[in-house]
Amino acid sequence: MQLTGYDVVLRPWTEDDLATMAELFDDPGIAYRTPLASPFDLTAAREYLEMIRRSGEQRVHFAVTTDGGQARGEVLVNLAASSMGWAVGAAHRGQGLAARAVRLLVEHAHETLAMPRLYAQIEPDNHASMAVAKATGFQLTDEAPQQVADKGRSYELLTWLHTV
Repeated sequence: MQLTGYDVVLRPWTEDDLATMAELFDDPGIAYRTPLASPFDLTAAREYLEMIRRSGEQRVHFAVTTDGGQARGEVLVNLAASSMGWAVGAAHRGQGLAARAVRLLVEHAHETLAMPRLYAQIEPDNHASMAVAKATGFQLTDEAPQQVADKGRSYELLTWLHTV
């Protein structure tokens, strides 16, 4: 499956993307904000691609591209939890790429996957992801922050909601 709109093309990850995945995700900012392995090398990329494939129909991961070619980031939706996530490689930030990709996946989730509610969980100091959430119509909820412990640190996640 491939999605096109807003000057982005979302496509499935393939084995041909392993080196690009390692380049995109072996980033201190991504390591800090996500559960992805760090360092994120070719072995981690292979394991991640296998995890994506094993997740079957519970999660949908897309490589974010501008033309269907080189990946510049990722957007994903967890169908069971109605949650979304996104990450853009450092070299591709500041171009509105994440917002365009999230907007396209949100529309697909609402219209095609029949998901009336989508959630995103974002740390209070992750201003870039909060800007993407706001730009794409997510609203901060009044839910209590979720306490998380991962990779030796504890932090809070705020819940954002997007509805049809």
